[in-house]
Amino acid sequence: MAAYSVEIKRAAARELERVEPRSQRLRIVSRIRALAAEPRPQGAQKLAGGESAYRLRQGDYRIVYEVFESERRIVVFKIGHRRDVYR
Repeated sequence: MAAYSVEIKRAAARELERVEPRSQRLRIVSRIRALAAEPRPQGAQKLAGGESAYRLRQGDYRIVYEVFESERRIVVFKIGHRRDVYR
């Protein structure tokens, strides 16, 4: 099975830069990189209202992304603390 390409939207990249401490940021980056091999890992939940939108937990943070099967592409469009990410 070929790997997926992972794209991080500019807004999500800015949100990622604000994550503190740095160790938490590195864990989030690791989870995002792992999406290339497995776009729906254990713990990923499909979001209501979207055809291919999922969320993935990493501690108190959430990674919200969309999977495009035909293009074998994953787009991360939101990263944030659990209290803010769904607003």
